[in-house]
Amino acid sequence: MQERWKQSLMRAAMAAALGVGLAACNKELPSAPPPAPPEVGVVTLQSQSLQLSAELPGRTTPYLVAEVRPQVGGILQKREFREGSDVQAGQILYRIDPAPYVATLARTEASLESAQLLARRYEQLIKTKAISQQQYDDAHSQFLQARAAAESARIDVGFTRISAPISGRIGRSAVTQGALVTANQADALAIIQQLDPIYVDIVQPSTTLLQLREDLASGRLKKAGQGEAEVRLKLENGRDYPRVGKLQFTEVSVDEGTGAVTLRAVFPNPDGVLLPGMFVRAQLQEGIREQALLVPQRGVTRDSQGQAVALVVDEQATVQPRVITTERTVNGQWLVSEGLKEGDRVIVDGLQYVRPGIQVKPVEAPAAGADEK
Repeated sequence: MQERWKQSLMRAAMAAALGVGLAACNKELPSAPPPAPPEVGVVTLQSQSLQLSAELPGRTTPYLVAEVRPQVGGILQKREFREGSDVQAGQILYRIDPAPYVATLARTEASLESAQLLARRYEQLIKTKAISQQQYDDAHSQFLQARAAAESARIDVGFTRISAPISGRIGRSAVTQGALVTANQADALAIIQQLDPIYVDIVQPSTTLLQLREDLASGRLKKAGQGEAEVRLKLENGRDYPRVGKLQFTEVSVDEGTGAVTLRAVFPNPDGVLLPGMFVRAQLQEGIREQALLVPQRGVTRDSQGQAVALVVDEQATVQPRVITTERTVNGQWLVSEGLKEGDRVIVDGLQYVRPGIQVKPVEAPAAGADEK
């Protein structure tokens, strides 16, 4: 009897607990608060005046080049310079054995003296009509020919001393003492190159030149005055060349093979840092872009069609995509010509947490150094 009463009591307790549970389930649960909008870093665009420059490949070439060749033939007696040294215009470089030319000079001078005496004698005789005019003319002609021959012989003696036609740095000698050289031979004895100043030939695509002219004509670029002729260099090791060059000329024709034009600049080179044939990067000043807009590179992505896209936060703090047109990089930032305007807030940090159309909390990104190029 007692056992039966305990079982009834337990059934009643279980029923009461079940009722309480069902009642609790029927009550509405409180709703969870909406998630906070993600925080993103933005950059507010400000227009600015921007000096534009183009970095183009170039090669150094000597300012002057002279190939040293003999003007008379003979045996080379001596070399008077050190290979790789600097020489001055007029400095003796080689000496050719002068003996044959000295002998020829002595013979022509003797002939000149005889012809001169005869011409003077005939000059007196012609006054008294002792000789014919033809005899006098022949004697005077012989004198002039003898004088010319003697002068030529003196010049040949001088040519046995081969001197530097220009000042500059002389390379290796192609001949040694005892070598036989000939007048106006095809092979140069040595080459002299003037390296201060020095030329830098810069290759620029013709399309770039056309775009530059269009920008200047439309007003997108403003000429930078005298600064537009300045050129700066980066050396092969990446360092800046400390001296500024000046643009000299542009070729008037386009290379049919490469579609490029060549610009020539001249640079001072007193320390001899620039050597002929070096590869350099020339920074050519193009002009000034007024109202330029720069966007950090990390704030620009590409869509599936390859178009440049920036995400902008509008006045309602909503993310809006903008397809933009970029021209070039300037100190790690994109120069934007279309798609953005002054005052736009471009997302540069937190792009991985947002998508177009969602609400965000924009925070001005701290100023940082240029992005990696």
